Amino acid sequence: MSFKSIVREIKEMRNGIGNISRRRSFDLRVLQQHKARSNSTVSESQCQFLFVQQSKWANLPPEILYDVIHRLDASEATWPSRKNVVACAGVCKSWREITKEIVKTPEQCGKLTFPISLKQPGPRDAPIQCFIKRDRGTSTYHLFLGLSPGLIVENGKFLFAAKKVRRPTGGTDYVISMTAEDFSRSSNTYVGKLRSNFLGTKFTIFDSQPPHSGAVVSNTRSSRRFYSKQVSPKVPAGNYNIANIAYEFNVLGTRGPRRMQCTMHSIPVSSIQAGGCAPTPTEFPHSLDDSFSMSFSSHLKEPLVDFSSSNLSEVAINVLSKDGPLVLKNKAPRWHEQLQCWCLNFRGRVTVASVKNFQLVAAVEPSQTITQADQDKVILQFGKIGKDIFTMDYRYPLSAFQAFAICLSSFDTKLACE
Repeated sequence: MSFKSIVREIKEMRNGIGNISRRRSFDLRVLQQHKARSNSTVSESQCQFLFVQQSKWANLPPEILYDVIHRLDASEATWPSRKNVVACAGVCKSWREITKEIVKTPEQCGKLTFPISLKQPGPRDAPIQCFIKRDRGTSTYHLFLGLSPGLIVENGKFLFAAKKVRRPTGGTDYVISMTAEDFSRSSNTYVGKLRSNFLGTKFTIFDSQPPHSGAVVSNTRSSRRFYSKQVSPKVPAGNYNIANIAYEFNVLGTRGPRRMQCTMHSIPVSSIQAGGCAPTPTEFPHSLDDSFSMSFSSHLKEPLVDFSSSNLSEVAINVLSKDGPLVLKNKAPRWHEQLQCWCLNFRGRVTVASVKNFQLVAAVEPSQTITQADQDKVILQFGKIGKDIFTMDYRYPLSAFQAFAICLSSFDTKLACE
């Protein structure tokens, strides 16, 4: 069978799932009656899970299934065609396990597939190119994955949305969500927030889930605004401090570039050394495993793959406590005599001069054994290319969520810094 025939079979299979959902009401009643005769109780979601697991697609030989998904994953490198790989993970549990085994993390393959990829570090060799659109009227910011080469931003894969909310006591919050419609902190689409102080010079990045098993929830009023509708019922929801951002005061009032420093509490400084590694969440919460297949059957157009799991390995936690957190600083620009302005080499990714533009590199101590090449490597760059359109390129060890939150801090007004 040719590869095109295999892809055609998968598309026919996806259409067949719709027929499965139409027959679901009858088959659920049959399963409920069967369980009733065995004097046991079963929920509707469990019946749905049993039904999908007993479909003909669940009995496909693992060797053939592995080859089909592997070839599909290799052939579809970008969105929107990449959604077919996600569709395979929504057929049933056996398909999902094989798909999770085949699909690599962004660090390994440079691709964003499941939503969990947005919490995983980016690739080491080349950055992932994204762009941010700002809506001044609604105070919202949308993050997209660039699908076209260069600075073409008409088509992009939506990743995150953030909404600016002013606090009555002063300062602002940037609430980050996986949808552009729901910014409620009690919603399962809430992933974290960025909080500023009154002057807009200090920021804290909060994650809705703990970065490791020993994390302590922030004792803030907003951390208690959670109800039963959480991203993961088994993981306590709250606000976990994963990073701090500080902008230097411009005490002399001179015009010049901003100076910023980011302390990444969830990333060890050894991650940028040779052989180092950054914490990478890879597992989905067990409580959502069973509901994944049914959610896909019910909402075929928007398959649900939750990425709230953030269990880090014990090795990563020990390394973080031993070596300390990674600190990032903005790369110092040079003064261009002919242009009479401060300049940075953005390699064509930034076209408009703005005080918001920056590049972040690792800030290391002299005692740390890190090569000069690693120190000069740009981990995150952000810059303006048009009215309310900005590019955001990030790489290892930052994740898309962390990079987006850092870039949001550049939008905030900083009267004491410029």
